[in-house]
Amino acid sequence: MAEQQEQQRITITDPQVMRALAHPARLAIMEELGTGGGGLTATEAAEVAGLSPSATSYHLRALARYGLVEEAPSRGDARERVWRSTVHSWQVDSGASDDPETQAAEGALVDAYLAREVERIRDWRARAGDEPAEWSSAALMSESVLLLSADELKSFNDEVLRLIEPYKRRHRIAAPPEGARTVVVTYKAVPLD
Repeated sequence: MAEQQEQQRITITDPQVMRALAHPARLAIMEELGTGGGGLTATEAAEVAGLSPSATSYHLRALARYGLVEEAPSRGDARERVWRSTVHSWQVDSGASDDPETQAAEGALVDAYLAREVERIRDWRARAGDEPAEWSSAALMSESVLLLSADELKSFNDEVLRLIEPYKRRHRIAAPPEGARTVVVTYKAVPLD
């Protein structure tokens, strides 16, 4: 891939790529590479993923096999191997395939993603009492049941994503506002019946 390749949003349809991502460490690495504003070495990725550098090196090479990460220019130490994401975000086209292999791979990836989400919420709840009042009162967990047509749901999703976009870490990492913290916002809009 080109050194100055523009990062893009991709839709993953290949079950092998879905399976490659369906691992908590790989999801953590991809998130950090996609939002952190720079590359990572295996040692830095180890801190993000909670694994050893050799384990994260393995995961980085697996992600590279599927074109999700690539080697980045060195930061000056020629021995240092830096990795960067080739995409700024990704999605799966949920339910688009009738292929059982693709459906199973998508299910594994979604399950890994949801487990990561639940772990983050539980972590927040465990430490919420120790957080400053301004952060405790600013945090929100909410669910609303809406009655929408498919066109309205698409429009609603577009509007929510438009609102979120300027606050994404990758856009603000160079000059964050004073007191800014990394905040995860999870958003799902799926029919119930």
